[in-house]
Amino acid sequence: MDNKQVTKYSLEEYGIKNATTHWNLSPEKLTKICIDNNLGKIADTGALAVDTGEFTGRSPKDRFIVKDEITADTVWWDGNINIPFDGDKFDKLYNKVTDYLSGKELYARDAFACADDRYRMNLRVITELPWVNLFAYNMFIRPSEEELNKFSPEWTILQAPSFMADAKIDGTRQHNFAILNFTKKIILIGGTGYTGEVKKGVFSALNFILPVFKNTLPMHCSANVDDNGETAIFFGLSGTGKTTLSADPNRKLIGDDEHGWTDDNTIFNFEGGCYAKVINLSKENEPDIFNAIKPGALLENIIFKNDSNEVDYDDVSITQNTRVSYPIFHINNIQTPSLAKNPKNIFFLTADAFGVLPPISKLTPGQAAFHFISGYTAKVAGTEAGINEPVPSFSACFGAPFMPLHPTKYAEMLSAKMKETGVNVWLINTGWTGGPYGIGSRIKLKYTRAMINAALSGVLDKVNNDTYHIHSVFGLYQPRKVPGVPTDVLSSRTTWNNDKGYYEKANILANSFRKNFEKFASYANEEILAGGPPKV
Repeated sequence: MDNKQVTKYSLEEYGIKNATTHWNLSPEKLTKICIDNNLGKIADTGALAVDTGEFTGRSPKDRFIVKDEITADTVWWDGNINIPFDGDKFDKLYNKVTDYLSGKELYARDAFACADDRYRMNLRVITELPWVNLFAYNMFIRPSEEELNKFSPEWTILQAPSFMADAKIDGTRQHNFAILNFTKKIILIGGTGYTGEVKKGVFSALNFILPVFKNTLPMHCSANVDDNGETAIFFGLSGTGKTTLSADPNRKLIGDDEHGWTDDNTIFNFEGGCYAKVINLSKENEPDIFNAIKPGALLENIIFKNDSNEVDYDDVSITQNTRVSYPIFHINNIQTPSLAKNPKNIFFLTADAFGVLPPISKLTPGQAAFHFISGYTAKVAGTEAGINEPVPSFSACFGAPFMPLHPTKYAEMLSAKMKETGVNVWLINTGWTGGPYGIGSRIKLKYTRAMINAALSGVLDKVNNDTYHIHSVFGLYQPRKVPGVPTDVLSSRTTWNNDKGYYEKANILANSFRKNFEKFASYANEEILAGGPPKV
């Protein structure tokens, strides 16, 4: 597979003419091409480091879905997350992109999404840049030589970062775009070199296909499994700890970001790799991720320490969204293939910068549905222009930018599966304690791990007045004792030493929850409505 070079297949069928096409190159060859052409540098660990250019993150306002017979009455056209795109304009823009790519040196890769063969999606990824092709190698499932020889693509991804759209003519908002066409099964990306657009394009497609056509719940989550076959699922937005907390040396990693939950209660990974944030990364706190950054890994938008090729993971002068992608086999303790059954525990992760949510709470079914639909975390001061104090951030289903259907569709599917399996659901605050951001401190990772381990072991299953306290503002069930965690850490109020200040912040956040949920209230039943902060 890795030795295949130029023009295994023609790209003429895609409208790309006279291109010099490199097919399924190995990470070593792609890395060498990048170095030879000054497209990146080698870090001291052997990983390739690149700059993604103008965009160092996704551009949600420039992500579109073609509105056609398949999507017109199915997609939730909210005008903010799922933005319609005209089919005729898509065809014209597609032709402009393929004309632009014609005659160029391109990199193509055949790969799979979905580790469960019953749901497998065949992908053909055609990229302008070699390191984006390396990203595709890392992040998608790699076919065997035999599978490549008989490979037939279902979906095509075209990524042309140097192509700039003309918004007035092409129907885009500005020069960059990421467009999904479900009828033609094409993901068209231009004007941005950020690799996450490739990954999230496929995720968005599966978030439509699986629930609509396969009766399978897609989830923005990480997952791992123990030696007894019991699976744990971790939902959470970027920066809340999905990748970190699922990389547990005592459990096998299924995947770190995107999964499906089937009718027969199989949890399967969509991907073949991991895409982790590396801001403030250290070997002590996150050894699995740190050790995965080796030859074949791709670092994005990092800074080297002075006059060296040693990465300064604390330097965010380019972006706070510094990243690394690597194939899942860079992690030692993985589940092969990347699927398992018997889901027993679900963790909703939130980085509460207000510092008021308990570090661990056990959720009732109604609370679980409420917090899933809410998808709360917080933006901290300094992360965006104009943010001077914590700001609540809600992303339905912990992944709203990638969810083409109405959030309640995914919530209903999750609620049904939770009731069917009797799974335990926990809310984990990986954010601040002792005060809000700027005053308090981040909850220690060792304590968060201890709380999760206690939940997984079953020692927190018994719920009564002796074992749990009900939070007066949020109505959450807080355990009074957790092995390995100081008692005062379990009470966010106690860590403040300022009851008045604590309750002021807590009520502000509770009101934000209620306000955010107003747009979903008409779709929610009484149980879900009762799952939010009690009205006072």
